[in-house]
Amino acid sequence: MELREATTDDVETIRSIAANSLNSTYTDFLDADVIDDAINQWYSEDFAAELESDHSLVLVVEEDDEVVAFSQSDFVGQQHGTGRILWLHVDPDARGSGIGVRLLVRTRERLLDEGADQIQCLVLADNERGNEFYAEQGFEQAGQREVDIGEETYTENVYVEQEIGDEEWATLDELETDGETIYVNYGEATRGSKSPFYVAYESQERDSQYGWFCGNCDSLENAMDAMGRIECNVCGNRRKATRWDASYL
Repeated sequence: MELREATTDDVETIRSIAANSLNSTYTDFLDADVIDDAINQWYSEDFAAELESDHSLVLVVEEDDEVVAFSQSDFVGQQHGTGRILWLHVDPDARGSGIGVRLLVRTRERLLDEGADQIQCLVLADNERGNEFYAEQGFEQAGQREVDIGEETYTENVYVEQEIGDEEWATLDELETDGETIYVNYGEATRGSKSPFYVAYESQERDSQYGWFCGNCDSLENAMDAMGRIECNVCGNRRKATRWDASYL
């Protein structure tokens, strides 16, 4: 999984993913014509200008050189200190592999890196699975707001992060690799030169570490030396040494 900022070349693909996602998940409470109006309203030519805004962050996920998911966020509030995740869409054909969790984790990290000191997530109140998703990832409902979709007005739930430790922030993500099942904990991260490394465990109980999962290229092909340095053998992502030789003190 490769994460990058969206460009104007991605606009049509983003529009298509949003349409597919909404039509596969939201039709229980949104009419098809409402969804069409919303797509035309949100992802028109003006959306390209939004990609260039300093107060907007749109990230896309690529797998096998194909964009399969995106997140859309903005910065609001005093000194733009609140990062809001407005939409997180995964193409229906790419669901079921943990992309949604990883996209949420990486979007949160980018918002914090860009200066946000609080993260909010917005989801329509009628979207039962979407509300469950954010609750499962350590967010709690803090309020509601009204949002216009087409010519109708709907209620959105506003979620904020709970006061929990970093190690509990994200649920384990189950991944298959070389015929084995491993469990990546996105709450246990260490900064790398390109993207964080995450602890991978052999079981859900987290009693035995499998290795390190590279957040830049989703590889487990890396190693840690005696000084605590980690380097991904696939993309070159590196973590510096965590301790120093006594001669340098």
